[in-house]
Amino acid sequence: SSGINAEYGDGGLVMPEQIPHISHSDLVQWKHLSYTELAKKIVPHFIDECEIPAADLAALIDDSFSKFTHPEVLPVKVLDTGVRILEMFHGRSWSFKDVALSCVGRLLEHFVAQENKRVTLVVSTTGDTGSAAIESVRGLSSVHLITMFPEGMVSGVQEKLMTSALDPNVHVYRVQGTGDDIDKFMKRVFVDAEFAKTHNLGSVNSINWARIMLQVVHYFYSYLQFCDPECGDQVDVIIPTGGCGNLTAGILARMMGLPVRLRCAVNANDVVHRMLQSGEMSVSECLLTIAPAMDIQVPYNMERIWYLVTNMNTTLVSDLMKQFEQAHTLTLPPTLLSQLSSHILSSLSATDEDIRKCIRKVWQEDNYLICPHTATGLHLFLEQPSTNLHPSKTVILATASVMKFEEAVVSAGLSFPEFREVVELEGRETRCGLMAKGQDWEQVLRDKICEISNLA
Repeated sequence: SSGINAEYGDGGLVMPEQIPHISHSDLVQWKHLSYTELAKKIVPHFIDECEIPAADLAALIDDSFSKFTHPEVLPVKVLDTGVRILEMFHGRSWSFKDVALSCVGRLLEHFVAQENKRVTLVVSTTGDTGSAAIESVRGLSSVHLITMFPEGMVSGVQEKLMTSALDPNVHVYRVQGTGDDIDKFMKRVFVDAEFAKTHNLGSVNSINWARIMLQVVHYFYSYLQFCDPECGDQVDVIIPTGGCGNLTAGILARMMGLPVRLRCAVNANDVVHRMLQSGEMSVSECLLTIAPAMDIQVPYNMERIWYLVTNMNTTLVSDLMKQFEQAHTLTLPPTLLSQLSSHILSSLSATDEDIRKCIRKVWQEDNYLICPHTATGLHLFLEQPSTNLHPSKTVILATASVMKFEEAVVSAGLSFPEFREVVELEGRETRCGLMAKGQDWEQVLRDKICEISNLA
């Protein structure tokens, strides 16, 4: 169950000790597999047969993806420009996070049942993680979930998807602070090793290793959908990026032998773009944009990325993280910057106006609505010199359904269609706790964890 808890007691993030290699002949054999069948080939490279027998793991994967509303799980839309959109939002919370989290919930259930104990998961969310985590564990008797989101910083639909979960094992809090504020006090609770162990804490944020392991699969799937029949060429993948969990999985896929080129799209919170351009990593005020899931100033998976690209140089990564946590600013060593650039070929920041333009363009040309996060990816594609990117060999990861983002669509000057699913959601009853300004949020969280532990 090494993949279930996110952090070591020293505050570092869990990673695999060795990276499995996928051969060219594997890729050729897997070329025509469905998403679910491909997951059954890749996931066993990370989970030992003695942890979960192969047949049980295959059944668990089948079950996880059976809840998706599209038979292909991740269908492809080809835009008028020729670029490919991988629709990753056909799970229950209409977000790409369902793809990995639907499996993580089942894996957790498996390990917790084996050990005959209860686990409490704690999640902070600026958008989609909360509802995807809730959907992955709803109704499980041995897993409780505490989800916290910053007040006013998630869309109305995202909030409703969380607060309408009335299951007794789901506990949702609205926090009168920012996403980064929540991450800070949440990390302090996890670093308290004795408390975390006593209450059997786990996390399903992208700081959870199991999630990154499962996200590797969609990179292989993207490549196999668009590469030539001999799997001899490269495919460009554009990743809308906030906390960098999805990007971490892309780098891991490359290191496993997958010939993809990664490109990073961010919104006006451009810390990752600036770091890749100049080597300077510094935190400024978190800006509220129309792509809220990417409103992050501290990309909490960055240390995982550094670990991977430096060939697992834990000493260097630990020193850099300490410097960054103390000074909130950091200049990357030139070697590390060039190692990063060898994996991430380009990055670009999109303003709210860039995002609106892309939403309008796709609607006018394709009669198709994209979410504001996906629009940052399209902005990168459109702004790259055409020599860099061939449309039929470029895929943008569409990270969320537009159903969640009425505000963004309307601000782009378009009318928002009535979605049956949204109307149904609006009618649901809700329940939500409050962490108010001036309260000791860390103490509120600790009290709630203790209360869950004391349940019969």
